[in-house]
Amino acid sequence: MEHLTKETFQKKVFNYGENEEWKFEGELPCVIDFYADWCQPCKMVAPILEELSKKYEGKLNIYQVDTQDQQELAAAFGIRSIPSVLFCPKDGQPQMSVGALPKDAFVKAFKDVLKVE
Repeated sequence: MEHLTKETFQKKVFNYGENEEWKFEGELPCVIDFYADWCQPCKMVAPILEELSKKYEGKLNIYQVDTQDQQELAAAFGIRSIPSVLFCPKDGQPQMSVGALPKDAFVKAFKDVLKVE
């Protein structure tokens, strides 16, 4: 799983500096996990995403954003509580989910939101 900075986020996901309207920049649908090292629920989500990133390799990308390190990026998305997970389909609007999700909820969101099975 790749950690994104503001710069890589703008290249791979959404260039919010230039575009007001959502415009996805990526090749594959993606999932962005906004987390922090001190957050216990985040630590439960990380191994699930690690496993799913291998299972869905080539179908979608899973990224992480450290909200402590990337405060401006977290603020741009109004991240108030973590973990927050942003599901970005290739076409259509992204959807944000707040809180630690179980594995089956991620799999369902991949299918329903990202159209990936």
